[in-house]
Amino acid sequence: MRKRLLILAMVCGSVLLAAQSSAVENLSDQVGAQIRGRISGASGAEVVCRAEKLCGSEVLPRFYMLRAFRPAWTSDDGPVPQAGDLVDAIRSADREGLNPEDYHLDLIETLLAKTAHDKAMNKPLQPGEMTDLDLLLTDAFLLYASHLSTGRVNPETIEAEWFIKSREVDLVETLYKGLENNQIRTALENLRPPHAGYAGLKEALAQYRHRMKKGGWAKLAPGPKMEKGGRSKRVAALRSRLVASGDLEAADETDPDFFDDLLERAVKRMQKRHGLEVDGIVGPATLAALNVPVEDRIRQIEVNLERWRWLPHTFGPRYIQVNIANFELDIAENSRPVLTIAAIVGRSYRRTPVFTANMTYLEFNPYWNVPKSIAKKDIVPRAKKDPEYLVNQHIRVLENWTPEAREIDPRSVDWSQVQKDGESFVFRQDPGPDNALGRVKFMFPNKFSVYMHDTPHRELFKRTRRSFSSGCVRVEKPIELALYLLKGAPEWTEEKILATIDGREKTIVSLPEPIPVQILYFTAWIDEDGEVNFRDDIYERDEPLYRALTQGPPKP
Repeated sequence: MRKRLLILAMVCGSVLLAAQSSAVENLSDQVGAQIRGRISGASGAEVVCRAEKLCGSEVLPRFYMLRAFRPAWTSDDGPVPQAGDLVDAIRSADREGLNPEDYHLDLIETLLAKTAHDKAMNKPLQPGEMTDLDLLLTDAFLLYASHLSTGRVNPETIEAEWFIKSREVDLVETLYKGLENNQIRTALENLRPPHAGYAGLKEALAQYRHRMKKGGWAKLAPGPKMEKGGRSKRVAALRSRLVASGDLEAADETDPDFFDDLLERAVKRMQKRHGLEVDGIVGPATLAALNVPVEDRIRQIEVNLERWRWLPHTFGPRYIQVNIANFELDIAENSRPVLTIAAIVGRSYRRTPVFTANMTYLEFNPYWNVPKSIAKKDIVPRAKKDPEYLVNQHIRVLENWTPEAREIDPRSVDWSQVQKDGESFVFRQDPGPDNALGRVKFMFPNKFSVYMHDTPHRELFKRTRRSFSSGCVRVEKPIELALYLLKGAPEWTEEKILATIDGREKTIVSLPEPIPVQILYFTAWIDEDGEVNFRDDIYERDEPLYRALTQGPPKP
């Protein structure tokens, strides 16, 4: 009996040892052990794989700890199907204006090809190669997911005046659930901006790349303006140029050198898309826009796709949106514009910042408390040149900003002796027709002291390029804007608003409900008609952003 038990124990022990040996030799277990060792043995927080730094080094440990260090993309039989799904998604990253090579694509494809070859030749798969493949695929997902959801470039390092906080996404949880639910493609698709504007720009990117492959368009020769009724070989070249950009449908023309009605309509369409004066005449400004190469337009679309990725995924049911580069303000309800107003924005050396805030009140007949920077750069120099300037502009001079500040007669001051810093006095302009803020001021408190307001200089709204302010946003239709904002307060009719303004008494009115304000900067976007629009890069922000987008991934 004792002998039988001993034999049974020996058999059971042998089976257990064999099972343990088999478990140790299991490919997935070996890969998991190597992943644990690679992550634990990394110097600092940096994990390097095949001479490439894994940019997700800080989150890789958390992801693999959630999985008890089980491989994510490989099994005993090699790569799992979801690895192919991820590779397919990365290959199409260029459709988003991103570079697939930023996500270890060459290395991953090399390892996948090697694995497929070894399996076809019945060679054993190498744990080290499977470990490399698993780590690279995980890092590729985390990096690509990060770029899709919040952008490839940190906006604060490129655009100093961009102050919109990116949304926060738990990429580890996103990847974990995507693998568990076998929905890697869906997980990535849900991270890209859901806005129609982003999808429209993606489509435009594909169209313009197609045009580039077909040769783009030729540069038009300089010469006199072209307009309806004219005839020249340059008109024929103009016709070809507008066909190439999709502004004119190709047709068999009996006289391609003649500037006809159809060509005029095409020129107007192109001018509208580029924010030019829509007169159908090809003058210097229109010619310059026509001669921008298709490659430059592609880069413009790519950088603006990146700007979309910096924005929140939801804007709310109602909001005000200002596009600085378009000199325009839109009020949107359910993402559809309901009111569009021309705007004036900051000069290139007094830029309007990009930020969001909530508009909470407005002021009729506002005083203008002149900021120190404007007092220094504008008010004091003008007072030095013209002693009557302050009196004529109804600008009061005060000792300081306190309510009890003593008023000083500007004629009693020897302005030629006042320091250029402009900080010796405080300047305040009374309400009235000459007030720099006009009749209405729209307030959305923020750290930049930027707001929207009316202006006495109405003639500036006739310009196509409207960067004349010192940072605030001037609006062409302040009464219409006030009526919209106060429509939840029926007592504020147009008659009451105009009567209040005529009274010239400062009046503060709280809005029935706050409304979000977004001040943005887009040099390419899709309009309501589905047309891609381009604008001049008035603050010269596109080129630095494009350089940052095209920089290679960091090296160890």
